[in-house]
Amino acid sequence: MQVMNKKGQIMDGIQMLFVALAGMVIVAAVVFLIIANVAANTQVAADGNASAAVTTIQAAAATIPGWIPLVVIATIGGLILLLVRVFR
Repeated sequence: MQVMNKKGQIMDGIQMLFVALAGMVIVAAVVFLIIANVAANTQVAADGNASAAVTTIQAAAATIPGWIPLVVIATIGGLILLLVRVFR
């Protein structure tokens, strides 16, 4: 078992954070594509409730991309503060 110093532990944590963020972005993109395809096919379906549900989901999901830059900036700011605190 390899023993890491503080710098190694922080860099490992940063790497895990970016992998998790990339995974969330990929999942969100796939969900948006699925919702867009369902919305395109609601004209074929005779159910009005399905069309209304897809419209509601699209309106709710449209707010998510606006929050992603804020989360990324806050995370990077927190990491910078952590690095300053550890290596001070």
